[in-house]
Amino acid sequence: MRYYGDMADIIRNSGALAVTRPREDALAIAEAAYAAVNTHGAVLAKMRIEGGELVAGELRRPISGRRIFFVGIGKCAVAGACAVETLLGERLTAGIAFDVSDIEARGLTKTEVLIGTHPEPSETNVRASGRIVAFLSECREDDLVLMLISGGGSTLLCLPDAAMTCADERTLFDELTDKGATIEELNTVRKHISKARGGGLAAAAYPAEVVSLIVSDVPGNDIEFIASGPTACDTSTVDEAKAVLARYGIAAPPDTAFIETPKDPKYFARVSNVLFLGNGDALAAMRAEAARRGYRADVAGDRIAGEARDVGERIAEALHAAEAKTALLYAGESTVKIAGAAGKGGRNQELALGALANVREDELVLPFASDGRDNTDHAGAIADVATLAHAKERNLSIADSLSAHESYTFFSETGDFLETGYTGSNVSDLIIALKS
Repeated sequence: MRYYGDMADIIRNSGALAVTRPREDALAIAEAAYAAVNTHGAVLAKMRIEGGELVAGELRRPISGRRIFFVGIGKCAVAGACAVETLLGERLTAGIAFDVSDIEARGLTKTEVLIGTHPEPSETNVRASGRIVAFLSECREDDLVLMLISGGGSTLLCLPDAAMTCADERTLFDELTDKGATIEELNTVRKHISKARGGGLAAAAYPAEVVSLIVSDVPGNDIEFIASGPTACDTSTVDEAKAVLARYGIAAPPDTAFIETPKDPKYFARVSNVLFLGNGDALAAMRAEAARRGYRADVAGDRIAGEARDVGERIAEALHAAEAKTALLYAGESTVKIAGAAGKGGRNQELALGALANVREDELVLPFASDGRDNTDHAGAIADVATLAHAKERNLSIADSLSAHESYTFFSETGDFLETGYTGSNVSDLIIALKS
């Protein structure tokens, strides 16, 4: 198994995909993005110990003589844990990393690794969330808790109240997702059905001091919604959560227990939330690599949203109007609305299908998931004339695949999918569009 901290190429099937110069360029630009948001590397690059203090940018916290605990939540948790143990060594008292993957955790001696389910919660997640709350509740006022919060944390931090179960939460999640709810709407609901979200971990750690490093997968980087804001003071209410469900005509399961999130300022007075990594880091690296390869590179949008197939079509149209040697770069999170039965796929692959129906000879669109999982074991897919040729050879219909939401099957058969495995990173989806 490849270690997420290794700086070797992330895209495992680059050799098979790189059959044209534009594909070589697109894959190199994608690799630059993955390298820029490598959690392990970022922790070691952006944090240091200096004069008895932990330093992260402008933030400095004394560590001499203090107990230091680590809690990592989400798709970057294990990667962050390994980097934190490397950084702190024997200064670290203990830690827990709650992740979604079985990626190899090399050399961890102080940190307990818990693996949960994603994208839907389970009783495993409930038990692990309870374990973390209990762990934090043992902290004292003079302790320092270093947290790393990343996407995927919303699903992991399932800790319902009363008779509500993770099955009830799955029902709500599936209905909201199928109806195209935004991540902000999803997480507004999820914050109010778990004791660990919406500031719940900050309240559990009180009165200890907390430094929370946030790896953002949410367009706009609102820390209240990243992993449902477990260390952020939540400004939403139960009534707003219920309003989201009403907006989509969704009836909550009978045992749904809505919980008001912690509002008392005392829980957050000693919490520092630091936006540590985001899609801006990836976009900057993508732009630099595209420019190095001779493209006029433009960050065309960092908050892409909307129906995936429509977004793909719009990006292809933008390429039609672009000059030769242009790179249009995007980040964000599209949605896939499902009515009735659906096949296997993800929003990036569906976006690629939407673009594929419109790409021209000199155009390429590559949408991909920064975490390496586009709701499947594919990270994304390439849409260009080579993909069209592969589809024609196999008598595959773009329209039929879009209608059935079978993007995974489509790209599995053409062979034009990206394979990375879990990356230990998560900063939203990324899109490269090239006019050669």
